[in-house]
Formats: sequence, structure tokens, C-alpha cells
Amino acid sequence: MEEQPQLNIERVTAYWQTEADEALQVAAHLIEAGDYSYALFFGHLAVEKMLKAIYVYRKQQHAPPLHNLVRLAELADLDLDAAQTEALATITAFNIEARYPDLKRAFRQQCTSAFTARHMASIREVLTWLKSHLP
Repeated sequence: MEEQPQLNIERVTAYWQTEADEALQVAAHLIEAGDYSYALFFGHLAVEKMLKAIYVYRKQQHAPPLHNLVRLAELADLDLDAAQTEALATITAFNIEARYPDLKRAFRQQCTSAFTARHMASIREVLTWLKSHLP
């Protein structure tokens, strides 16, 4: 049986961090274009990818293919307070709401400039906190 190549933790962690940064840049471009629901979706991706970087760094293995941010944080052994849990749950909803809108497109109608700005500020706060868990 052939041996699996050793996982390069630094390289895979850096990959997820770069992916998170790029997702946040895409979110900024989408905001400039007025595409707010998808900006929030990419905000979710940025947080998800940063959590995967933390998971790889802490667990020394590939991150699971999950999109639930609270679950990813738990699996990465992050201690969440109530506010962090609520923020991650709210951001997780942007993944579902943007990708699978209801027939009324209610989420997209809710995504005004002010709504998006408020939630993107929360996303950036979460990302700053998550980055503090990496070297």
C-alpha cells in the first residue's frame, strides 16, 4: 500500500488564509457593484475559510467540508461566548439565504446598503478575532 504524502500544515493553513482574504476582497467588489446578498455570501466564505485555516493549524489535518460556522469553530476547539456563537450563526445564514432564496426573494430585498454594511462590519470583527488564533 502506498503511503500518503505528509500534510504540509503551514502551506495548507496559508492556503485557507489566502482564500479567506480573497473572499473578503470579492465581497468588497460586490458591495461596490450593489450586489449586497452575494457580498454577504462571500463574507460567509471568508469566515468559513479562516475557520478552516484554524482547524488545519490546530488539528494537523485537512478541514472537514462543512459550511456551518458554529460547528467548524467547535471542531477547531475554539471557545465561543454567546455573542460569538450568535455572530457565527447569523453569518452562516448568509450562505443559505444567498444561495437558495425563497420564492419571495425576501433575503435579497432585506440586503440594503445599511444592512450589508452592518453585517460586513460584524464579519470583519469575527475575522480579526479568528486571525488572532493563528501564528
